[in-house]
Amino acid sequence: MKTSTFSDLNRRDFLRVGAVGIAGLTLGVSQMARAAGGKIPIGVQLYSVREQCAKDLPGVLAAISKMGYRGVEWAGYHGRTAKELRTMLDDNGLVTCGTHTAYETILPDKLAETVEFNRTIGNKYLIVPWMTGNTKQEWLDKAKVFNEVAAKLKPENMLTGYHAHAHDFHKLDGERAWDIFFGNTRNDVVMQLDTSNCADGGAEAVEVLKQYPGRAITVHLKANGAGAEAVIGEDKVNWKGVFEFCESKGKTEWYIVEHESSKDPMNAIKRSLESLKKLGKA
Repeated sequence: MKTSTFSDLNRRDFLRVGAVGIAGLTLGVSQMARAAGGKIPIGVQLYSVREQCAKDLPGVLAAISKMGYRGVEWAGYHGRTAKELRTMLDDNGLVTCGTHTAYETILPDKLAETVEFNRTIGNKYLIVPWMTGNTKQEWLDKAKVFNEVAAKLKPENMLTGYHAHAHDFHKLDGERAWDIFFGNTRNDVVMQLDTSNCADGGAEAVEVLKQYPGRAITVHLKANGAGAEAVIGEDKVNWKGVFEFCESKGKTEWYIVEHESSKDPMNAIKRSLESLKKLGKA
């Protein structure tokens, strides 16, 4: 079992939070940055560069670090063990800002194994990326499972949550699946909104965020409405509203960039971060 120590912090992080005091070393990277008066840290969902990761994971992580990202959210581990992943992260001054872990991996027979894996890679956010349900009762049953998992994870200082897709905003008996689920889960079940998937489902990101204050602990920033190559700020998402909410009532700990559709994925995530810098977010 590996816990955060002084040696786990890279020099840049130490200098940034030194004024906060030694107590800050017990906090995660995102909490340290906010405590020091900094911005919400920015990570990238590795699904954005999935083919590149499959070919050269160490090289991709090195390039992501060089771009200026502070964390990565995993979407598969490319045959690596948790210890191997942790070594690659440490070597590049990166941290894990989430894992997209299948629903089955948080069920009772797999949860202990999932917790141990995520503990090793330094992750506290166990986000399920995809679920379906054809009836309201199916979504209520899933909400009950997440409530039970959240309670079990609390002593581990970990959180579980669910990631938005377009179908989550479709209605069942007059109510959106998203609202059935989050309206019946504990406040510590993370609502990982995806700004583009939300729009594709016919919902508006800021309105959805406002429905559930304090639950957008990690948020996927993804452009929508301006073509496959558009990045954040070049599209139709109400970014001003998204940022204002996340930085006030959202309790957001990580912004996570995702760009799924580019012909040049590495360049797309680089341009995304550059755009966030222009917007004053990085």
